[in-house]
Amino acid sequence: MDLFANLALGFDVAFSLTNLLYAFIGCLLGTLIGVLPGVGPLATIAMLLPATYALPPVSALIMLAGIFYGAQYGGSTTSILVNLPGEASSVVTVIDGFQMARKGQGGRALAASAIGSFFAGCAGTLVLAAFAAPLTQLAFKFGPAENFALMVLGLISAVVLASGSVIKAIAMTVLGLLLGLIGTDVNTGMTRFTMNKPELIDGIGFIVVAMGIYGYGEIINTLSQHRSERRVANTKISGLMPTRQELRRMFPAIFRGTALGSILGILPGSGAVMASFAAYTIEKKLPLTDGEVPLGQGNIRGVASPEAANNAAAQTSFIPLLTLGLPANAVMAMMVGAMMIHNIQPGPTVITSNPALFWGLIASMWIGNMMLVVLNLPLIGIWVKLLSVPYRWLFPSIVLFCAIGVYSTNNLTFDIWLVGIFGVLGYVFIKLDIESGPLLLGFILGPMMEENFRRALNLSRGNWSIFFTQPLSAGLLLAAFLVLVMLMMPAIKKKRAETFVED
Repeated sequence: MDLFANLALGFDVAFSLTNLLYAFIGCLLGTLIGVLPGVGPLATIAMLLPATYALPPVSALIMLAGIFYGAQYGGSTTSILVNLPGEASSVVTVIDGFQMARKGQGGRALAASAIGSFFAGCAGTLVLAAFAAPLTQLAFKFGPAENFALMVLGLISAVVLASGSVIKAIAMTVLGLLLGLIGTDVNTGMTRFTMNKPELIDGIGFIVVAMGIYGYGEIINTLSQHRSERRVANTKISGLMPTRQELRRMFPAIFRGTALGSILGILPGSGAVMASFAAYTIEKKLPLTDGEVPLGQGNIRGVASPEAANNAAAQTSFIPLLTLGLPANAVMAMMVGAMMIHNIQPGPTVITSNPALFWGLIASMWIGNMMLVVLNLPLIGIWVKLLSVPYRWLFPSIVLFCAIGVYSTNNLTFDIWLVGIFGVLGYVFIKLDIESGPLLLGFILGPMMEENFRRALNLSRGNWSIFFTQPLSAGLLLAAFLVLVMLMMPAIKKKRAETFVED
């Protein structure tokens, strides 16, 4: 009964004309910015945060939250249509989404993304409303040792995710880890591998790596081909909605992605990015039905499940923020800053001292998800029309938007040069038929993995047994070891090779 009374209070707050307007503005801005390559929710919130200073606290947080999960929707658009992830959690969507667009199924891929995102967003908000308090108890149990073990499992998953050679996948993962070491050591404050470049003191940004390898690399590869051989998306689409058979395949994938994203979203440091990678890994491991194309060649499950996972994680990542005051990711850290600007102390006291803000924000998420569906589904045809633009005009625009997105993050021209370097590297990976997904995941998890590893050793005074005496940590490390052993078994290797073979 308390839950229904609290939700009634929340909807009463969220349905006020002012808050509805700011929810719509946030969702619209998040979608539009998410469509632009490289300008993700973090950069958008950072740019628009000063605009919320004069707003009431509830309205400000509702608008910022709308920007956050609106960007999760919008980020899939360029991933599917032009092979450019709008933000980090859309990287996996590139794999099958762009393949569908090349076959003239871009509209169906965007519809699958919108449907999966809507369902997962609503379900994630329900989890946030009903299970915020008990789920935070699970997050309490994740100390440095448990977080390190979770990230080890994530890196093993990166090897499973990659197509082709296991050795290549391991090498790319290691390369990602090494790139993540560049910058300032969080424990000692010493700079590492910066080559005396002050621009590298804070490390290399994820957007720089993702835009270079997936964006510029694909552009260079396309321009290196003859016009008749270019692998661009097909502007002739067979329909804007998935077929009945595709719906039967994608809905179970949406349920799986939603469940996984809801769990991973509450864990600090994982969030939407790890959820989308993990969801895609699970879909890879499931058997194909009759007539279903393999994942990586335009399978609708490869779009629906990761999109559901990252949107569910986007909702549940608010749980540690609102109940513990602990940001689960960089965007949530920005939300902490917004709350403190408005004299709101993040943590358990928010629920008791400011219930209108807590439940109003939760109620606004349901309203925002409905707004996003209304905004996205009718615009599918417009997004697909972008493909009719001749490539000789389209690619300079893509390069420009990528450069603007990268520059707006740190205001450094050095980052634009770095994107060009990673673009050449991405082109080399394409020519050598090397999957770059493990590199990106290693780059994301590497710094967090190192920080938690060293923190765990500091707490145990150098005793390595801390990773094996903690039940959760030991269980996660055991799971990672078993996955690695299974991957090396001859029968599993043969089955994996058959799964990844291309027609």
